[in-house]
Amino acid sequence: MSSQSPDDPTAGGPHDEQWEQFFRSMFGDGADEAMRQMREQGLDPRALAQSTGLGDDPRALEAMLAQVKRMFETSGDSPVNAGVAHDVARQVAVTGGDPVVVAAQARTAKDALSVAELWLDVVTDLPPAGGAPKAWSRSEWVEATLPAWGRLVAPVAASVADAMATVLGDQMGELDGGAMPEIPGMPRGMLGQLDPAGMMRKLGSAVFGMQTGQAAGTLSREVFGATDVGVPLIEENVTVLVPSNVEAFAEGLDAPLDEVRLFLALREAAHARLFAHVPWLRAHLLGLVEEYARGITIDLETLEERVRSIDISDTSALQDALKGHVFRGQNTEEQRATLLRLETTLALVEGWVDEVTATAALPHLPHAVPLREMLRRRRAAGGPAEHVFSSLVALELRPRRSRDAAALWAHITAGSGPAGRDGVWEHPDLLPDDQDLDNPAGYSERRSAVAEGSADLDRALEDILSGTVAGIDDSGESTAEPGSGDGAEDTAAGGSDDSTGDDEGGAPQDR
Repeated sequence: MSSQSPDDPTAGGPHDEQWEQFFRSMFGDGADEAMRQMREQGLDPRALAQSTGLGDDPRALEAMLAQVKRMFETSGDSPVNAGVAHDVARQVAVTGGDPVVVAAQARTAKDALSVAELWLDVVTDLPPAGGAPKAWSRSEWVEATLPAWGRLVAPVAASVADAMATVLGDQMGELDGGAMPEIPGMPRGMLGQLDPAGMMRKLGSAVFGMQTGQAAGTLSREVFGATDVGVPLIEENVTVLVPSNVEAFAEGLDAPLDEVRLFLALREAAHARLFAHVPWLRAHLLGLVEEYARGITIDLETLEERVRSIDISDTSALQDALKGHVFRGQNTEEQRATLLRLETTLALVEGWVDEVTATAALPHLPHAVPLREMLRRRRAAGGPAEHVFSSLVALELRPRRSRDAAALWAHITAGSGPAGRDGVWEHPDLLPDDQDLDNPAGYSERRSAVAEGSADLDRALEDILSGTVAGIDDSGESTAEPGSGDGAEDTAAGGSDDSTGDDEGGAPQDR
């Protein structure tokens, strides 16, 4: 009697069991039909493993299956696979090392943030954010901010996923397998019971999860705190420094590490105050980003050309195909207006922080001026992660006119003092626009005109509410004096109203 190998698929060996579990978890109701077709066509799961270069190593096969399974998993209907984004971001964050924040680093970071709050109290009326100062590692920064990046990318990811479903679904051809691209070790037609569009959306979600994780992980190696990206990334009102990044930035500078740390702490604390005590600002910024992203359209011709020759099972090739110019270059009029508002608001935030930080630092830090200029140039140039996000959402989160905005805030401070400068943030309608960045003096004139108009409106509303308009009191009765001829022209001319029938005593007759 012949013996069967434990890996024989007909004997239900470990490889066969692993593939069966994988297909059931990934394909759901279509798994039985797919596996039936495999067995009818004599497919050996071991051949599929060999084609991937895994050989007979069950551990390697299990790891590969787990990775592929996770790629096709998605958190509900999210266009960005949060699990994949998290794993990739953590891997990138620790590349080259992610030192644990030791007690001494945490203490100096928190002390710097506390001192920064004291200095800022002198130059701005906005109070501290209120949260305890923190010192984070790069991995901790990723954990805290990754959900916000997912929300920023999601609108564009949804559009790209739909486009991929259209393009790749067309390329997969008819569901009988005749035009299905061949995958090594897998027979044609075995995916006949599956939904190509649904698979492509899952694949697109995984690819965007990879790209989002890559960008967030790279950013974690560049940022100094929780707010210096410009867009609020955490809900909690806290101030944060990332000591390893602060120390790496200070290396090679003429300024000592203590000064660099204090200057960066000032910027972090100023950002936190602004986002904590201007309640509409966070939603305003994120809303503009999402509004712009939702209007982005995908160039289907470019996307189709890029994916025509790639293997749909090669996620790195799909990731490369989605980079760059797959977005239509021509923005709509609404998008251009949204983009202008977004860029102006980002510049105003950065300019306010720049001006307030410089004012607070000058009396205390000898290197405040060169540090300010260095941070300006660094912010204007951007970094690798910002370029990745630019390719993801066709949007650069860099303020282009932060210098102009800082000059505007300085002009407002000179004319109205710190209270007048900070009072501009009371309502979004008071914010300067791009024309005000060109002409700071024009903003003061425009705001004065708006204030006068508002005062006139307030007086009119007060008159109406107090019942002094048109001679009507709160009860609706006329408040006109006898003989005033309210509503009659002859009283102004000194004549008498013939209809009143005044008697000899001059008293009006009852009507």
